Amino acid sequence: MILENFKPIFKLLPEVKTPIHRQDFKEKLKWTAVVLVLYYFLTQIPLYGLSPAAVDQFAQLRAVMAGSFGSILTLGIGPIVTASIVLQLLVGAKILNLDLSQHEHKAMFQSTQKLLAILFTIFEAGVLVLTGSLVPIDTSYYGIMILQLVIGAILILYLDEVVSKWGFGSGVGLFIAAGVAQTIITGTFNFLPASAASTTASGILPAFIQSIIGGVPNFPILIPLIATIIVFLMAVYGESMRIEIPISHGQVRGHGRIRGSVGKYPLKFIYASNMPVILTSALLVNVSLFASVFQKLGFPILGEVSGGRPISGLALWLTTPNSLSVLFTNPLRVLFYGIFFLACCVLFSWLWVEISGSLNAKEVSKQLYNSGIQIPGFRSSKRQLYMIMKKYIPALTILGGLFVGILAFIADLTGALGGGTGVLLTVGIVYKLYEEIAQEQLMEMHPMLRKVFGNN
Repeated sequence: MILENFKPIFKLLPEVKTPIHRQDFKEKLKWTAVVLVLYYFLTQIPLYGLSPAAVDQFAQLRAVMAGSFGSILTLGIGPIVTASIVLQLLVGAKILNLDLSQHEHKAMFQSTQKLLAILFTIFEAGVLVLTGSLVPIDTSYYGIMILQLVIGAILILYLDEVVSKWGFGSGVGLFIAAGVAQTIITGTFNFLPASAASTTASGILPAFIQSIIGGVPNFPILIPLIATIIVFLMAVYGESMRIEIPISHGQVRGHGRIRGSVGKYPLKFIYASNMPVILTSALLVNVSLFASVFQKLGFPILGEVSGGRPISGLALWLTTPNSLSVLFTNPLRVLFYGIFFLACCVLFSWLWVEISGSLNAKEVSKQLYNSGIQIPGFRSSKRQLYMIMKKYIPALTILGGLFVGILAFIADLTGALGGGTGVLLTVGIVYKLYEEIAQEQLMEMHPMLRKVFGNN
């Protein structure tokens, strides 16, 4: 295997130790809270040497990137997600022949992802600074700015690993939810003026109240807030949808199976969770990045970028339209972006399920069969379980990816607070985190359930 040659490098990469003892609920909660506080602290550390005239090229995707423009966390989770995209495509195309159900291959996958994330961190930091997306106050600050961005992104990488091993959920999801929540709260309730030359509050509700006091209610200003609420409710509804397959649990005695309790096996409608939207958003960020690189080299094949923002070419057409006015001024651009965005969501949804090693129909049916599960009315066999799961899982994968894509696209178009994509991701992340915390609390009260869920 190609990756065998990189094992000496993998051994040099620092790694967060996996806990050797069983963690209780309070310990996991403690580590999650500590990492969250550290994340908010790091977003307040300014990027030394950055010009006040610098413009956020990725403002529309800032919530999804879980970064804070102008701080050492400007890159956010961009390098981590980009590394994940590249690896998934390589594994999906069988260029890297990894079987993620095997512990050794899974460890190699994670080490490769970490190494790629560090390389993409250096690349993206260099691109942002050297192409003028992050303008320094003087050319002598190029090196120090790149170094700060690299340090910030690597800290995010290892904070994510701490949460994954010691806390609840994943660091990537936690940082996205934290950033979006902060944006929604400030965007709704901030009573401070938007600029020094303005007296109008930057928050939606204070600005609306000011317009009422002025005698002319500004109802259109409420559209982003209304869109945020609608997306939130729709996303919660989608997360709660399930297809429940009747199952019976047989206990093994000797060489035969005796039918036990009858229950239901739930399959989520949003089967691939929020990963398709995260991966698609990261892909769009990289289109803008490469457009800046090619323009700097004198080959603007992806379009031209001015002031850190695409103004022509493919880069412009793949820039998120975040206003309903674009629908009337340039409907073809909205249509092109919508088709591309939805197609990528479906593609990444399928890739994520097939490559994950535990979500595809083959692995799910294998796990159920090994647990003594069978479908009432059908003969107990691994192939029969596979045929039934094959009937549902691919369809849910495509429909779920399409659903989150449509919801994110419409929400972005209406200017939802935190970005439509950000709100959608936050709902999925918080919902999954809630389920994991509830399961952990249940197992704390009933230790015997830990064996059922496979936790020691």
